Amino acid sequence: MVSLRPATPADLRDVETICTLTGDDGSDASGQYDEPTLLAALWAAPHLIADPSLCTIVVDNDGPAGYLVATADTAAFESWCERMWWPALRDRHPLQAPRRDRDQHLVALIHAPEATPASITGRYPAHLHINLLPRAQGQGLGRALIDRLADQLRERGVPGVHLGVSRTNEPAIGFYEHLGFAPVAVEPDGGLIMGLTLT
Repeated sequence: MVSLRPATPADLRDVETICTLTGDDGSDASGQYDEPTLLAALWAAPHLIADPSLCTIVVDNDGPAGYLVATADTAAFESWCERMWWPALRDRHPLQAPRRDRDQHLVALIHAPEATPASITGRYPAHLHINLLPRAQGQGLGRALIDRLADQLRERGVPGVHLGVSRTNEPAIGFYEHLGFAPVAVEPDGGLIMGLTLT
C-alpha cells in the first residue's frame, strides 16, 4: 500500500537518506561523497523548514520511499536561505577545509549559491525537487506528486513552476516532458531547467 502525506520538518532524516540514495541521476550516490547529506542540505532540506506545506512524502509498507519538496516563490526562498539556512552550514563546512573534489563542489555551492535569474522566476516563480526510491518508481507516483503540487500552487495564484535536471538523465527529461514541462534554460554547469505553466 502506497500513500502520500504532508511532510514535516521531522521527515528530515528520511529525506536526506532518499536524496543520497537517488543523488546520482536516480542512483545511489552515497559512495561518491564523504558527506552525502550535503546533497539534501542544498536541494531538499531547506524546503522542509521554509514551507513544509508544499512538501509531500511517499510512504509504502517499508516506510518513506520518496518526496517532493517545493517553494512557491523561488526569489523569496533564496533570500530566506541566505538569512536562515546558509550561515550555519558555512560555519560547519569551511571552504578551505580539505575534502574530496565532489564534496568541495557542494561546499562551494553552499558558500556561493547560484541565484535563479528573473528570466526564469518571472514566468515560473515556484520550483520543486522530487526523488523516488527504485521501489516506488513506475507506479504513477511522480505524476501524482506533481499534480498535487500544481493544484496547491494554483490555489496560491502561482503561474508556473520550474525544476532542474541533469542533461544526462534522459528518462527524467522524458518524464517531465510527458507532464508538460518544457526546457527554458541551461544552467552554468550544463544542467537543464524545465518549466511548467500552471495558468
